Amino acid sequence: MNGRRSRLTAALLTAAGLIAFGAVALLQGQGAAPESLPEIAMAELPVEARATIRLIRQGGPYPYERDATVFHNYEKRLPRHETGYYREYTVRTPGLTHRGARRIVAGRGGELYYTDDHYRSFMRIREKRPAGER
Repeated sequence: MNGRRSRLTAALLTAAGLIAFGAVALLQGQGAAPESLPEIAMAELPVEARATIRLIRQGGPYPYERDATVFHNYEKRLPRHETGYYREYTVRTPGLTHRGARRIVAGRGGELYYTDDHYRSFMRIREKRPAGER
């Protein structure tokens, strides 16, 4: 019984190692493809996120010292670009006295991304309605 249990344990550890290796390889990849990110319409964003976007468009002033700093995309959840391509901005969270987890990340090309979980996931912000949508 111990030999069987040892083989099973070894097999499970090997499988877990392969899964972990695959996850690391994925995270070290080329970054997310733009079409693989979910989208959110501007109108569906929290009012505080829309206010942050207005500040971005007018060039500030920003309420937090870290706003408009380079976002490095270490997690590679956004499409890969050179360092400095992305900037991050805080989205206020009512009731918090600190920055919280919500951010807008803006690309130099004008694209905008929203995260409400401190960079674990992103949604591309859709600013215009698709053709044929009212």
